[in-house]
Amino acid sequence: MESKTFFFLVAMFMAFCTSSFAKPPVPVAKPLSHIIKMLEGQGYRPIVDVSMNDGLWVVEAYKGSEKRALKVNPDSGEVVSDRPDD
Repeated sequence: MESKTFFFLVAMFMAFCTSSFAKPPVPVAKPLSHIIKMLEGQGYRPIVDVSMNDGLWVVEAYKGSEKRALKVNPDSGEVVSDRPDD
């Protein structure tokens, strides 16, 4: 193998490895069933409707006797917005 080819291959390999490790890991969304169990554990029940909007779960659920509109982060399950639902 010629030295130029060898050094080219080594440089390409190092560039590939460096770019692979430089990227942060991509978050993986929790399964919807897990999100629902988390919400039920926080007292939101029954869950009436679930949809996805702008990358967040939009959930209509009751907490006690009050209907709530929630926005939930699909990666962490964190409730980022909890408002009364009309």
